Amino acid sequence: QVQLVESGGGLVQAGDSLALSCAISGRAFSNYAMGWFRQAPGKEREFVSRISWTGGSTYYADSVKGRFTISRDNAKNTVYLQMNSLKPEDTAVYYCALDRVGWGDRLEEYEYDYWGRGTQVTVSS
Repeated sequence: QVQLVESGGGLVQAGDSLALSCAISGRAFSNYAMGWFRQAPGKEREFVSRISWTGGSTYYADSVKGRFTISRDNAKNTVYLQMNSLKPEDTAVYYCALDRVGWGDRLEEYEYDYWGRGTQVTVSS
């Protein structure tokens, strides 16, 4: 069994920054990719960012490109999402997810095998 635990959410003002973390534990995998998704109230969950196993390939939703940065530390089994210049429309529950396929632009929810429970990010105007 794999556990993903997000942390780092909170309440901030527009223009502020937040750094999310996702700790991975349990069954050992290698060559897996990681993604971040978010779900705002009343909306469907949407893709935010993805990073390949090596970290050499990253993908971003257009809405966060240039403001968010995804990274990973495989030695620590942790993935990060640095969020800068936050906007009220970034308010959502943020989820990390693990894809056992470690490469490629796999940006759909169904392509991910394990999910965390989410962390709330609220951006006030």
